Amino acid sequence: MSRLVVCPKAGMGLLALGMSWVLASSCLADDLWPQWRGPAGTGIVPNSNFPTEWSNEKNVLFRFPLPGPAGSTPVVAGDRIFLTTAAGDDLHLLCISTSGTEIWNRKVTTGNQTARVDEGNSASPSPITDGTHVWAMFGDGSLICFTIDGEEVWRRDLQKDYGAFDIQFGMTSTPVMHEGTIYLQLIHGPWNREPSLGILAALDAKSGEQKWQVERRTDAISENKHSYASPVIYDDGTHKYLVSHGADYVTGHDLTTGAEVWRCGGLNPTSNYNEYLRFVASPAVGPGLIVAPTAKGGPVVAIRPGGTGDITKSEFVAWKAEETTPDVPSPIVTKDYIYLCRENGVAVCLDAKTGATIYEERTNGHNHRASPVLSGERWLITSRRGVITVLQAGPDFKVLATNDMKEPVASSPVIIGDRLYIRSFDALYAIGNK
Repeated sequence: MSRLVVCPKAGMGLLALGMSWVLASSCLADDLWPQWRGPAGTGIVPNSNFPTEWSNEKNVLFRFPLPGPAGSTPVVAGDRIFLTTAAGDDLHLLCISTSGTEIWNRKVTTGNQTARVDEGNSASPSPITDGTHVWAMFGDGSLICFTIDGEEVWRRDLQKDYGAFDIQFGMTSTPVMHEGTIYLQLIHGPWNREPSLGILAALDAKSGEQKWQVERRTDAISENKHSYASPVIYDDGTHKYLVSHGADYVTGHDLTTGAEVWRCGGLNPTSNYNEYLRFVASPAVGPGLIVAPTAKGGPVVAIRPGGTGDITKSEFVAWKAEETTPDVPSPIVTKDYIYLCRENGVAVCLDAKTGATIYEERTNGHNHRASPVLSGERWLITSRRGVITVLQAGPDFKVLATNDMKEPVASSPVIIGDRLYIRSFDALYAIGNK
């Protein structure tokens, strides 16, 4: 039987109706994009009326210049857009109106660090909002809560609370919020054979007080101790998990205690172990399925809910698609199809039931860092050069448009009603039919 919980207008609790992501998408898409992958954490919203074709000039409703670059994705609540950014050595949280004007700008911390020249920085994690508050985490471990009017409520130093970060390219994992709780994934550790420092924690969103903390065990070595992926929530009304990804495993944890319910290995087989198979792409959830990518041309694994213990070789592994994975962009999971964007611009569509490849086609030769989004009959992939390809959803590969922003983009697009928000390294754009 379905569960009905009120939509989170004005900061009310999250909702669920059977498959929670289905109602979340339809209920919230008009004015709330609360966290990195949208209303239900899936990258999916109902059919939107944003234009198929645009550029950095065509169908631009506004362009708001930013003080510095970042790969974090903006979040939206009503008439306010929140985003994290670097500003030289400082790290800021900005609030911008949906008319394209600054409402407030708060310096949160200092000490920005870049990775691989301009591949990332300490403003890589995306913020979260519920319509009354906004939470932001930065790569130095600062986690802070503001009201939507810019008043500080609480802050924590995660390195002080959970240990100094030891991760090659910086802590980029974005927290996830569910029913008033913020969940953290901090998976890192030294390259030698000392134990990993993998920690999962849950905090009360209103107060910042810790609800629980657990160690996430692993036998991963070298670079594989480092995870750049973000946790996701699986909640179909019957099964509820915090899904954690990294250090050679994908694991499901009880939301109230953090206890590990199941784990799936085989993502980096010991028979042919790759010491550099660190995970960057995050898992994705859909109706009855959790899809976990790996890295560097490895497999994609689909997991059914309901298992306990080690499910690696059990019936709860629905399928494994070898040599299919994206390296950075996260998947999209629908009832019928899995959509993947490889870092080299190859778009992949898999059968959701079997994992069989339906198509595998190159769009362009650019690097791709942002995760795709889907709305109605269109799905979007975004290249690092700022070229956004609009593809037809479904089993047939068809490019509907190729749109060049002419600015670097590492953030995922945001879809709100008939608008598309695109955050480049230089500016925030609102795209819509003029």
